[in-house]
Amino acid sequence: MKKSTISTYIAQPLALWGGIECTVHRVGDQYFDQLQRTGHHHRCDDIKRLADLGLQTIRYPLLWERAAPHRPDQIDWQWADERMQCLREHQIRPIVGLVHHGCGPRYATFERTAFERELPRYARQVAERFPWIDAYTPINEPLTTARFSGLYGHWYPHGRHDKVFAQLLVRECRTTIRVMREVRLVNPAAQLVQTDDLGQTHSSSRLSYQADFENERRWLTWDLLCGRVTPHHPMWGYLRYAGITEADLWYMVENACPPSIIGINHYLTSERYLDHKLATYPKHLWGGNGRHTYADTEVVQAAPEKRVGLEGLIRQTWQRYQMPIVITEAHLGSTVDEQLRYLWEFWQAAEQAKAAGADVQAVTVWAMLGSYDWHCLLTRCENYYEAGTFDVSSGRPQPTELAALVHHLATGKPARHLIPPGRGWWQTANADTPINELVA
Repeated sequence: MKKSTISTYIAQPLALWGGIECTVHRVGDQYFDQLQRTGHHHRCDDIKRLADLGLQTIRYPLLWERAAPHRPDQIDWQWADERMQCLREHQIRPIVGLVHHGCGPRYATFERTAFERELPRYARQVAERFPWIDAYTPINEPLTTARFSGLYGHWYPHGRHDKVFAQLLVRECRTTIRVMREVRLVNPAAQLVQTDDLGQTHSSSRLSYQADFENERRWLTWDLLCGRVTPHHPMWGYLRYAGITEADLWYMVENACPPSIIGINHYLTSERYLDHKLATYPKHLWGGNGRHTYADTEVVQAAPEKRVGLEGLIRQTWQRYQMPIVITEAHLGSTVDEQLRYLWEFWQAAEQAKAAGADVQAVTVWAMLGSYDWHCLLTRCENYYEAGTFDVSSGRPQPTELAALVHHLATGKPARHLIPPGRGWWQTANADTPINELVA
């Protein structure tokens, strides 16, 4: 990398993006819609609230399951038309999401081949209706969704096997390639902003082999889209073992669709610790790989001294891909003081990685209107609400203290004075505050 190019990355100021939690997920045979639950579906004026904070870019949903829930040829454009017009009026650039932790509508769920036929068709219609949209996230977090749906059994279709996981992941990535092909027939300059959760797995010495495997697996979304998974790739043998054909893998190589921007979503649950000493952990954290049984928990709880943190993960990503990076989700379900500390930590981490030469372009404040039931990973409907930049629990959005920090960062104003004194609980060596439940 030339020094002049690195200087350009550093000179461009870090931007602040916003995002609205928008998952349409399935529990049993019932679909739940975060936009309905937070009320954003009915409030176009939320967009003005975001614009008033100084935000110029928003990860915004035009979700397939919402627009065409019953038939692919019956698309209701009214909501999308209103929201896209409102975004344009307030000069906000949308990064449009088409599937967000969803499995697709009932007629084309993602364990079926119809998914990869019908989602590109819907994407083409979106692009034709809104040809000015220049950035897409066709499928949010393919690897994470495939793990939760195909390996851990949390989400539909509740698979618990490598074969289900691998089939879902490869189908999501292959569909993403086909989506972008259709979109770029309308707008050749359209960007692929590909998100996924990024952490790192740590372990007791006995389980180092499992940690090594998971630390290779975490890159699969981006590696597949970049066409890197060839016979020399560490995950080629695993994917073949899991039932993916050579033809499917070579398709990804021959039709590579590298992201325009790599989107890193990172949470305190993202860095994991695997421990063979089961007695010190509750049974709901127990899991295994057929060779060993072990607990899978958050490193910030079990071994906080091992935590790499966001800056380290950004550096790893930059070293691996040398592509533009955006932190596409920054959120902590906690008190406002802890949310302030957490966003500030992310901003500093991005600034530091940028100063070291990585092309980090933005940090995204996620779940700006809050979210429901992420405390149990959407596996149940308990109506448990976590506020974000706004609190919508009264039925009308009320700005929290986080809003002032968002405004300062978005408009380039000094913000350090807005951070409460002290350290976040996760920044201490003896953290004992529970965080969101995650069943291994």
